[in-house]
Amino acid sequence: MSIGPYIFFDGTCEEAIEFYKQAVGAELLFKMTFGEMPKDANQSAEGCNSGFSIPDDKIMHANVRIGNGEVMMSDGNMSADKIKHAGYALSLSSKDVDEGKRWFDSLSVGGEVTMPWSETFWAKGFGMFTDKFGIPWMVNVEKPM
Repeated sequence: MSIGPYIFFDGTCEEAIEFYKQAVGAELLFKMTFGEMPKDANQSAEGCNSGFSIPDDKIMHANVRIGNGEVMMSDGNMSADKIKHAGYALSLSSKDVDEGKRWFDSLSVGGEVTMPWSETFWAKGFGMFTDKFGIPWMVNVEKPM
């Protein structure tokens, strides 16, 4: 059994994937656009987007590997309202302070830092931010116990 995050974007999924590739070396494992879906599957997909029409070039589903984990992504929840991401954060962990700081600096570009990178009582380095796509993140470099 495994569990992994599935993130919905408001039309910026392709841009987010490219950003994550540059920022942390993410690897695209699979991508299918709405235009590449089989035509008979289009009816069932319409229920996912609350009746809004999704352009063919938008991502129906993508799998992205970041480090040892996988994140699934889609533009399948596009609507007139901007998606609000709350109640969770994607968390990256490293054993190397320089690497953790590099991830923090790269991923937070264009976003909003909510806790600046610093040493804490539990971490050699820790910081929190919301990236430019509205996705909340935490980067942590644990101190040995």
